[in-house]
Amino acid sequence: MTDAASASVYPRTSSKRHRIALIEGPNTSNMGKRTKSVYGEIGTLDELKAFCVEVGARFGVEIVTFSSNHEGDILEFVHETADEMDAYIVNPAGLTVNGMATLHALVETYKPFVEIHFANVTAAPGHPRAVPVGPWDSLFTPYATGVSMGLREHSYVGAILSLTLALDDEGFLGAKAAHS
Repeated sequence: MTDAASASVYPRTSSKRHRIALIEGPNTSNMGKRTKSVYGEIGTLDELKAFCVEVGARFGVEIVTFSSNHEGDILEFVHETADEMDAYIVNPAGLTVNGMATLHALVETYKPFVEIHFANVTAAPGHPRAVPVGPWDSLFTPYATGVSMGLREHSYVGAILSLTLALDDEGFLGAKAAHS
């Protein structure tokens, strides 16, 4: 177990076991072969998924993982799970600047979503946490409930915990949506 996953759980205001889908977009399948200072020590996408499921369990939430290098597969996953998920965490990865169909699908779930990146995708070239071919203007950021980036795998811990606490907060995300 990693240190992050074994950290004490921040006090929650609810005992509801939220279901959060974690979506990994194109190029995350290359995990472990990328710049370690930016992308960390997680060796494979399966290791990342297991790490996130374990972190979610520590926070009392179910993390359902999905990954694909194909946007159509991601769209089908979002469409098929919209009624059963409380929220989404998405690393659009290769879709960050051109994944309008994925963004549209997420927005139309009417569920909160957090955009996540290992790197700081908005950092200036040469910054130690920047993407090698950036900075990027993400299509997702203006529509996301929140963004967690630049902290390698720790960005995932922050996103899972923050989204869980926000879902617990009846005055924030836990409140019944006006469009429901």
